[in-house]
Amino acid sequence: MSLGFQPSSNDPAGNMQTGARVALAGMIVNVVLAAAKITAGFLGNSYVLIADGIESALDIAGSAVIWGGLKFASRPPDATHPYGHGKAEPLAAGIVAVGVILAAIGLAIQSAREIFLPHHAPAPFTLIVLVVVVIVKEFLYRSVIRLGKNTESTAVQTDAWHHRADAMTSIAAFIGISIALIGGERWQSADAWAALFACAIIAANGWRLLFPALHEMLDTAPRGEIVATIRKAALTVPGVFDVEKCFVRKMGLYFYVDLHVGVDGGISVRDGHDIAHQVKDAIKTADSRIADVLVHIEPAPL
Repeated sequence: MSLGFQPSSNDPAGNMQTGARVALAGMIVNVVLAAAKITAGFLGNSYVLIADGIESALDIAGSAVIWGGLKFASRPPDATHPYGHGKAEPLAAGIVAVGVILAAIGLAIQSAREIFLPHHAPAPFTLIVLVVVVIVKEFLYRSVIRLGKNTESTAVQTDAWHHRADAMTSIAAFIGISIALIGGERWQSADAWAALFACAIIAANGWRLLFPALHEMLDTAPRGEIVATIRKAALTVPGVFDVEKCFVRKMGLYFYVDLHVGVDGGISVRDGHDIAHQVKDAIKTADSRIADVLVHIEPAPL
């Protein structure tokens, strides 16, 4: 199951552009689904479907922010941004996550009000709309999350979970409308209760998506095998006896490394300089996502 976008761990710049195209595709799909759900909600007397449609409309804004963040993050380093523009990627993800939480709070307040207002039974055709939405959204989630995990993009994974959250809220809406239809007049407020439950799901997803973006903006050490790969590559260079410190930070889809390596304290400055360059080249060859390596040479105890 795929949208046709093929990520490559060896091409971070290309992956950034691919992520932007995926966000744009998701934005177009959300426009269609939001219009369909809001229209069906008004015609079919279903507040939960209207709320679900509003959530999809908010996803349009979220996908637009993700798209803009990825496009900006793909810009090369310049005089004012010597480390590149990669921080725009987690910043976009953080903005979207906060927007999701705020939207969930607003929809929850309105849903709670609707519970105590007179209701008309929702129309049965609204269930068909929701089935189509769940299928489309789950397809989008699986395609986009695969790209996000392969490229380790916080923003793309945030966009993927937007689709999953939308599918989950549509399932909640389906259940609420079904209860309202089966239960009759006494259960006509079930769709509003379902909308309230959907808001809780949306808020939980927004909260969960916020932390990876914050960690990346705060230069939290990346997880995975990247540090082990760097150390192993450095130790393959002749003249390197030890790797004392290895600090890695993520900038968009790229990594920047600060490294302390131990060498023979009796060699010349020129020889130490040459070893440092060899270490840098070996590390960048080991993983193409590493944009730069700063090597500090120290005398190793022999």
